Amino acid sequence: MADIAAKDVKALRDATGAGMMDAKKALIECDGDFEAAAQMLREKGLAKAATRSDRDNVEGAVGLVADGQRAALVHLKCETDFSAKSDGFLSLVDELTNAVLTEGEGAVDARSSAIDDLRLSIKENIEVGRVSLIEAGDGNMIDTYLHVQDGRGVNGVVVEGSGVDQETLHQVALHIAFAKPTSLTRDEIPSDLVDKERAALLEITKAEGKPEQAWDKIVEGRLTGWFRETVLLEQGLHGDKTSVGDTLAGGSIERFTQAYLGA
Repeated sequence: MADIAAKDVKALRDATGAGMMDAKKALIECDGDFEAAAQMLREKGLAKAATRSDRDNVEGAVGLVADGQRAALVHLKCETDFSAKSDGFLSLVDELTNAVLTEGEGAVDARSSAIDDLRLSIKENIEVGRVSLIEAGDGNMIDTYLHVQDGRGVNGVVVEGSGVDQETLHQVALHIAFAKPTSLTRDEIPSDLVDKERAALLEITKAEGKPEQAWDKIVEGRLTGWFRETVLLEQGLHGDKTSVGDTLAGGSIERFTQAYLGA
């Protein structure tokens, strides 16, 4: 059996975030091989981390970086704001976001070991949320908005427009950040979700004692209101009566993506 020095145990603890007894046991089982012991602890740590997957991870940070006609958005989730504001966490968010911009959305999967290391180190349910790379089509423009709070991004938006001036596109980006639409048009909403909402509205209408002959009209009116709450082009820009779609002056929003804490 290898002679395990206290300094070796400390070095392994510092490198992995494992407890003293776990680090010592790993070194003993691996006959003093530091790398093998670290890998053993990682595997055991990840097994433990898997049991954390049911914990709420509504904290975290959103990274956003743009370069001309391209923009990348990455949302990394964790359990506490303390961890989310740490240098290690924010550094990883920046690394992932820049990697997505240069390498594509698959860059996050390629860095899964770095995410695993952080998960083991801070012992929280760390999860990758939305990862998006948007590259504007020919003649189109993109605009971005990142709301920063306590030194970290908490709400990020990327929007692509065609035939829309930059100021209007930026206003749409700001609107998205705070209105949080779920789709660009009605057609993007899955039909089963629409059917579910229509059925719920029908039951509400019945419970209110409305006359049966008026049910269909009332439900369709309420469904239109639901669309106005969830569909970007039908929402009132900044809460005004004028819809986002009507402010585009003949232009169009091609697509958008958003990530924010709690989503």
